[in-house]
Amino acid sequence: METWSAEHLAALAASAAGAAVLAGLARRHGDAFALPAGRVLALAILAAYAVEHLVYASRGRWSVELNLPLHLTDAVTLAAVAALWRPQSALLVELVYFWALGASLQAVLTPDLGQDFPDVLFLTYFATHSGAIAAACLLVLGAGRTPRRGAVPRVYAITLGFTALAALGSVLTGGNYMYLRHKPAHGSLLDVMGPWPVYIVVAAGVGLLFLVVLAACAALVAPRPGGRPVRHDAG
Repeated sequence: METWSAEHLAALAASAAGAAVLAGLARRHGDAFALPAGRVLALAILAAYAVEHLVYASRGRWSVELNLPLHLTDAVTLAAVAALWRPQSALLVELVYFWALGASLQAVLTPDLGQDFPDVLFLTYFATHSGAIAAACLLVLGAGRTPRRGAVPRVYAITLGFTALAALGSVLTGGNYMYLRHKPAHGSLLDVMGPWPVYIVVAAGVGLLFLVVLAACAALVAPRPGGRPVRHDAG
């Protein structure tokens, strides 16, 4: 798929509209809307993720080099399903918010995708990535489940741990998880961060800056239903 093509722009518009509607309705109706809507969205994301793997397998293209859940966007897809089903978990909500509005947003703006609309893989790509973004908007900007104090270093440490796991997976399989071996073929923000391995170090610094900015945005924008913080479980 060509970046900024008509089909890409249409997918972006649909993604933005869906996230805005979910967040707006959650702000208006609170958990009476957010909880059931979140579970429907969770099932839709999970179904798209499963279909994606089944399609790769049916086409003989599933491989350990490509399809293990070792990209950060895979992690946020699965975390979004869990957080939408159990939004009381503060850690799950934090991971979805920071990862989706960082990694998943970058993935929909500059998709590393070889299929065009209406290929099934085009649809599942945007259903999972945009679904995670919609989940973050619903949970935090809509339902007001604001990240807790210390969320930035907590999420950053978990991200570094996941990156180490992706690096190990890349070495063992010969894959390119989290683009640790080389940049994506279709162009991305990494293109302006220097050659390998410089772009990895630069991306780690930019990622931390993104987390700080996103934390500030959540504190300013997320509503507090009834004037009180939303209660979370510890985990």
